[in-house]
Amino acid sequence: MNKVSYAAIDIGSNAVRLLIKRVNEEVSDELFTKELLLRVPLRLGQDSFTLGEISQIKAKKLMRVIKAFRQLMKVYEVVDYRACATSAMRDARNSRKIAHDIYKETGIQIDIISGQEEAHMVYDNHIENLLSRNKNYIYVDVGGGSTEIILINNGELKYSKSYNVGTVRMLNKAVRPEDIEVMRKEIADTATQYPDIMIIGSGGNINKLYRLVDEKDKKNSTFTVESLQTLYEAMKQYDTDELRKVYKLKPDRAEVIVPAAEIFLDVAACSKAKQIWVPTIGLSDGIIDSLYTQHLQSKI
Repeated sequence: MNKVSYAAIDIGSNAVRLLIKRVNEEVSDELFTKELLLRVPLRLGQDSFTLGEISQIKAKKLMRVIKAFRQLMKVYEVVDYRACATSAMRDARNSRKIAHDIYKETGIQIDIISGQEEAHMVYDNHIENLLSRNKNYIYVDVGGGSTEIILINNGELKYSKSYNVGTVRMLNKAVRPEDIEVMRKEIADTATQYPDIMIIGSGGNINKLYRLVDEKDKKNSTFTVESLQTLYEAMKQYDTDELRKVYKLKPDRAEVIVPAAEIFLDVAACSKAKQIWVPTIGLSDGIIDSLYTQHLQSKI
């Protein structure tokens, strides 16, 4: 059987990612095998959330990144792909022009998706198949520009929304207080209908936070909110350079990891969740899953 690979390009507010997965349609417990994952910290949101547009310098860097990704997709013989841009490109007034210029130069079409579509794409990654049917879960994907929230009850999506509360926005003091209050109220209201919620954490920050918490407080990709609070209290005392040294973080991760912890703790407080599960899935996985599903439907 020929190797079939799909690719996802996720143009986020903090980083741009390329994920390539190979389909295992025969003799495998896993449907996909990860072939390549690349992350380039462009920090587009730094421009978008303060200037209202993406600067020419960063637009050029994005063009170079997409050109490099195109060549890598050729090397891995990708049969189909989708490139999605999220919060930073949604907010930038010149995003359509940037997307048009990239398409003209590279042939890569960029879809600037809504927060709602972003949330649903993650759910369409068949996350419900991983969950216990008799529990309530709140999926939390903290990005640079927005936070996606999905409530799952008995394996079914009950609520999904995107809020303009993200790590890069926080760093640039571009989060509106009213957006935080709306997020808190809506999560709290939802939690009253669906008690005993467990958080499903998504994103590079929560994965790193999980690895940093005390070993006694984590098990099977799950750790306690209390242990995250303890880690947060320790980390917030340091500046970015100190965080890099003490916790051995990359520079771009050191800048956003404390704001990310704040958002997760905020959601936990509003939902009264006690535990966080980190199964390592996200938008890029959802993109590839939807591409494969479309491929299967085309055969019917």
